[in-house]
Amino acid sequence: MRIVPVLDIKNGVVVRGVRGNRGAYRPIETPLCAGSAPVDVMAGLDALAGPDGFPEAYLADLNAIEGGAPNLGVLDDLAAAFPKKRFWLDAGIRSAAEVERWVALGGIVPVIGSETLRSAGEMRRLAGRNVVLSLDFWGDQPLGDPALFADPALWPARVIVMTLARVGSGEGPDLDRLRAVRALADGRSVFAAGGLRNAGDLDALARAGAAGILVSSALHEGRIAAQALRHGG
Repeated sequence: MRIVPVLDIKNGVVVRGVRGNRGAYRPIETPLCAGSAPVDVMAGLDALAGPDGFPEAYLADLNAIEGGAPNLGVLDDLAAAFPKKRFWLDAGIRSAAEVERWVALGGIVPVIGSETLRSAGEMRRLAGRNVVLSLDFWGDQPLGDPALFADPALWPARVIVMTLARVGSGEGPDLDRLRAVRALADGRSVFAAGGLRNAGDLDALARAGAAGILVSSALHEGRIAAQALRHGG
């Protein structure tokens, strides 16, 4: 099972995500590095995973998700510092046409968030493209076009089950929702996001069939052993 580290970026720095309350996010304080500069935080996370670091990381550009200007300078800096890393980027994509902008940067795998996508029809235009779909939830409420959640034929090969209210909460992953999405996914890789506490949760996710987990707080707080990280969970 793959562990994908998360960088939530706002106003040029990495912030600490807690329960999806983005207005309250503040620059991260972490023992992994000094300060909250994205390149430094990524380097600190990579050190946990061994000499080669993590092959991929998830970036949430909160400014872009909220309708503002994207953090292009941050993306340039990360690409220069980590040329071999694949970055899954959620930049508030609203239409299929916007995907081209991000693919052109190189090293970017666009994440299509149901929260911001204009309609399920936009996913039809992305059939066969190298994108990741994030099915976003607030509590029991799906965020976005209901048709997107009901029709797995629209889903790409990788799907994230994003439980926003559990982000940074330490309440444990939403295993029931993960299983429900996997039951519809027809062999697609399904990733969990939100609530990871410890290695026991990694085992539970693996038993539930998760392809991987997006992680932030548990890494910064040292709640997952380096051995687990270096063996993909």
